[in-house]
Amino acid sequence: MTAILWALRLAIVLVLVWFAVRNSQVVTLNGLPGQSWQAPLVFALLIAFVVGVVVGLLAWLPTAIRHRRDIARLKRQSSAIAAPAPDAPGRPEARHGV
Repeated sequence: MTAILWALRLAIVLVLVWFAVRNSQVVTLNGLPGQSWQAPLVFALLIAFVVGVVVGLLAWLPTAIRHRRDIARLKRQSSAIAAPAPDAPGRPEARHGV
């Protein structure tokens, strides 16, 4: 199984390297009026991908924090229900044959 995973990883890396070599031409990126940058196409795509990942993670962060808070609250409630109160009297044991 490990060999298959390494072969898959190698294939992905080779495809990415092939893509980078085939798309090394320089493109002009236009920003605000009067601003333009020249960069290789593969670099521009990499930057766009990284920005997309960062924006996606920032959008997901409030939901993840809320879920963690809810899980902690539910764990506290669960442990409070499972553990009897220390001053509560215990169940009387049944006496057999006495």
